[in-house]
Amino acid sequence: MEEVNGSGKFRIGQVVKHRLHPFRGVVFDVDPTFSNTEQWWLAIPEDVRPRREQPYYHLLAENAETTYVAYVSEQNLLPDETGSPCRHPMVSEIFGELHDGFYTLARHRPN
Repeated sequence: MEEVNGSGKFRIGQVVKHRLHPFRGVVFDVDPTFSNTEQWWLAIPEDVRPRREQPYYHLLAENAETTYVAYVSEQNLLPDETGSPCRHPMVSEIFGELHDGFYTLARHRPN
């Protein structure tokens, strides 16, 4: 996989899935290291808490019941190889077409 400016193995627009939990999503931003709140960090059980010193991905996420925004460590993500589009309503506002597991960035639409 390619790196994003040396900061991660997944790219903006890539469809990924969680390694352990049943959800998938589209990457829309990347933090080079953990950049969320201490409260969020401490809410993760210590025995499964990921390392801070790795890229963290902002996802337009979905599971069987709902859509939401997720913040996930690189170690917990895998490429989603289903080829299925994501149903999150924000996908169409940020991205264009889906090709081979990647959404293209939408062109700016003037008002």
